Amino acid sequence: MNRIEFLRTLGLLTASIPMGSQLLSCSSKTSTTESEEKSAGSKDLFFKISLAEWSLNKQIFSGEISNLDFPAKARQAFGIEAVEYVNQFFMDKAQDKNYLRELKMRSNDVGVTNVLIMCDLEGGLGDTDEARRIQAVENHKKWVEAAQFLGCSSIRVNAYGEGSREEVARAATDGLRRLAEFAKDFDINVIVENHGSYSSDGEWLSSVIGATEMSNCGTLPDFGNFCIRYENNACAEWYDRYKGTEEMMPYAKGVSAKTYDFDDHGNCIETDYNRMLRIVKDAGYTGYIGIEYEGSKLSEDEGIMATKRLLERIGALV
Repeated sequence: MNRIEFLRTLGLLTASIPMGSQLLSCSSKTSTTESEEKSAGSKDLFFKISLAEWSLNKQIFSGEISNLDFPAKARQAFGIEAVEYVNQFFMDKAQDKNYLRELKMRSNDVGVTNVLIMCDLEGGLGDTDEARRIQAVENHKKWVEAAQFLGCSSIRVNAYGEGSREEVARAATDGLRRLAEFAKDFDINVIVENHGSYSSDGEWLSSVIGATEMSNCGTLPDFGNFCIRYENNACAEWYDRYKGTEEMMPYAKGVSAKTYDFDDHGNCIETDYNRMLRIVKDAGYTGYIGIEYEGSKLSEDEGIMATKRLLERIGALV
């Protein structure tokens, strides 16, 4: 179950995105020779690698590890020195300074940088009902403060709302601007992921972000979340992932490397990483690219490592 499906089960996405499996479009792959892999290993990457906590959601939901264990797990199991938290895993701790202090200490102890908090379940910032939208803004403020306390640079939010394309765009612009104005005083970015419905339309999302006219409001392009309409438990309409990523990159303050399955050469089946990382590089982006493995054929640990190897190999070649 990916994050979109998890939220859908709670009835928190718009009616246009009913619960259903996420189908993936395939793209052509660029194979890499053994000599290219050896050459890539000696080159520096143009980006930094972080780990999205959702990649370990099964282990966390089962109680095998906790949110407090996440920084050490990232560093010791995968050699990753930056992490992206998910608020669902410490939902009642946003204002618990003792808990946040412990989490910050644990990340510092293992030399891990706290990058962002992915925020869900706090209301739609694109809600066309003004009272509910303002309440959603208020609900997110505690996560802005928690992010600053942990040393993060951003919170990732959703631009959900029900209504026409234009109505939700106006509402989302307002909600995001209100939250970004608050977050600016904390030196925190408010960034929106393509996360279903209108937000998975790169043109729509980039226009909304631009309309906020806030320098600390941006995007978090996710390589996989480009289904904009579901019907009968299947994606009925896809937005082109490469076009969408290119449209969002001018506002990107984070990037999510989504993976599900890999071929025998270690390439991601659903996304051409050579093409995608070229888009990211050409945009002049040099920040964090967060690993978010959501597949089922490999274990979570194996999928994370497969994605890390893919990023390192292709990232050094583009």
